[in-house]
Amino acid sequence: MTAEPWHTDRWFTSPWNFLDEIRDGLSLPASLEVHDVTLRDGEQQAGVVFTTDDKLRIAEALAEAGVHRIEAGLPAVSPADDEAVRKMVAADLPSTIYAFSRCMVDDVQRAADCGVEGVVMEIPSSHHLIEKAYRWPVERAIDASIEATSLAHELGLKVSFFPIDATRAGLVEYLDLLERVATDGHVDAVGLVDTFGVLSPHGVRLFVRQTRERLGVPLETHFHMDFGLGVANTLIAVAEGVEVIQTTVTGIGERAGNTPMEETVLALLTMYGVDAGIRTERFFELSKLVMELAQVAQPSNRPVVGERLYNVESGIISTWVRNVGDELQESFPYRPELVGQPGPVLVLGKGSGLDSVAAALERVGRTASTEQMQSILDEVKARSLAVKGLVDDDAFVQIVDQVTS
Repeated sequence: MTAEPWHTDRWFTSPWNFLDEIRDGLSLPASLEVHDVTLRDGEQQAGVVFTTDDKLRIAEALAEAGVHRIEAGLPAVSPADDEAVRKMVAADLPSTIYAFSRCMVDDVQRAADCGVEGVVMEIPSSHHLIEKAYRWPVERAIDASIEATSLAHELGLKVSFFPIDATRAGLVEYLDLLERVATDGHVDAVGLVDTFGVLSPHGVRLFVRQTRERLGVPLETHFHMDFGLGVANTLIAVAEGVEVIQTTVTGIGERAGNTPMEETVLALLTMYGVDAGIRTERFFELSKLVMELAQVAQPSNRPVVGERLYNVESGIISTWVRNVGDELQESFPYRPELVGQPGPVLVLGKGSGLDSVAAALERVGRTASTEQMQSILDEVKARSLAVKGLVDDDAFVQIVDQVTS
């Protein structure tokens, strides 16, 4: 860690994050792994379908970005999913390949047959979901978990136990179920699963500590974004020492989606000093690939990967950008190249100022007097209001010609 980890040549965050009063209360892990669930949970977003070739392309891009573990899918879903998992294993990627599995013997055998190294095994942990949604007696879920996790262990698979809807279970029933499965079956790690994104940040510390105290095994996060809290909850869990975070590319996933990898990894790096070893400069292109294959649109100002994230319309901010020169982290919390974004562009619109016009004149190779620049700005604002959007360079040149001729 540098003398000023909050202010480097790549980012500028708050020095408060690194005050002793803050850091002394953290139990950050010595290392952190990212477990990507884009190909399984991400594909559960309504309308998203990845072909086998799509999945291989995404897996290769994830591996190139340094993602440690890739959850390739659920082989039991379809022959296509089975094929995709097998091909990912055969590709010999540097990432560890996991499969997803229900707590069913057949699912476990299929996963093992695909050659994966680990398996994420799901079972509902809230009694109400077991009884109302699955219409099972609770003992059936426990027995199935014991049988399936034991088989997975016998087949040489790493078992990450995934208790669905844990955060809406009673704490005692959740912990008792986990202990039964860990004692009579086999558990290598436990997923802290907030299936419906309903846990507040203040509840995460209890979730982590109680689970660790009862089980004593490594923990992994799996938080959803129904209330937009997945990133914050993941950060708090990591601050409690959790060593694996489950995320998706750009938050794709069921309902409101999963915890987005880009925002989480970047926040951990720049605000906590936790470097997961992910090549953040791949984020923009990786997101574009996944969103194109998923046929999902994202807001243009989405954190980290929004296509207009570094477009500056405001006249005040345009002046900042011009004045700071190459010290872009004075005008942005992190430099565009840190996340693979192109450099900032001073665009033209209703909120632009004279520095916006000056930059545009330089861009198109034109000149104008100070008086003419004010007239150009007035016309730019009027045109932007008329079209309810930005004024592109072709339209700008027309305005310049009109004013200066």
